[in-house]
Amino acid sequence: MSKRNLSKYIDILSDFGWKLYFGEQNKENLINFLNSLLEGEHVVRELTYSNVEEDGDLPSERKIIFDLRCVGAEGEVFLVEMQLQSQDFFFDRAVSYTSRTISKLGKKGRAGNNYELPPIYFVAVLGFCLDPENRGKYYYSGKIMDEFDNELLYPKLSYKLLVLPNFDKSRTELTTVLDQWMYLMRHLNEFDELPKYLDKRIFSRIFEIGELAKLTSEEKMSYISSLEQKRIYDATLAHAEKKGIQKGIEKGKREEAIAIALEFKKMGIPIADIARGTGLSVEEIEKLK
Repeated sequence: MSKRNLSKYIDILSDFGWKLYFGEQNKENLINFLNSLLEGEHVVRELTYSNVEEDGDLPSERKIIFDLRCVGAEGEVFLVEMQLQSQDFFFDRAVSYTSRTISKLGKKGRAGNNYELPPIYFVAVLGFCLDPENRGKYYYSGKIMDEFDNELLYPKLSYKLLVLPNFDKSRTELTTVLDQWMYLMRHLNEFDELPKYLDKRIFSRIFEIGELAKLTSEEKMSYISSLEQKRIYDATLAHAEKKGIQKGIEKGKREEAIAIALEFKKMGIPIADIARGTGLSVEEIEKLK
């Protein structure tokens, strides 16, 4: 990837960019982001960053690595990650991550014969659609609810998921700070400066620290490597989608040909003529009923 193809600002959706913009050295960005996500529900006043690696209780249990793990001033726990690649059992993994955290916190509580837990938030920015049938929904917020009357049973465990591909608001439609964050994540690589429609008090530091020109040579190489990994994934996904679409077209054409052949057969048109007109084999047409 050549230098001339790089945007002025570091891609926030690269692994390098995610840790730069939201890492401990720039925690005010993460505080602002979380407060926009939790507006009206909770206020994050301060964050302390924790070790992102966590071992299982047994040697055979796999180690998990969070993108970011933080504790708020009131003891609340935040597990924050960016996940661009679609994967099977995403919700299972999210529940597994929070369960592991709860297990660790529960052990501390048992020492004092107290099982009380702090609020725990799993926050994920996703680069894929959770539900292909619902592409208009870009913010999912889940808690433990009663399924009969939607009563909130346990308010301390929250799952907050932002689906970037589903966010298609224009800059004139950004009515909340969360809207502005999602728009920034999708379009930062297109900017040459902080646009007027983004809140300067919140986003000025993003543009201040994010200039590619401020990186050292070593940092730039690390960033380019991070971008290359993202590019390979994007290319792989695009190829898979293209193949899927092509298969869908081919399947649709074949189904259409079969329907036409069946109608022609009912009309008494010679099978050889039907085969020439539809591209189906004589054997296939003979089996149609």
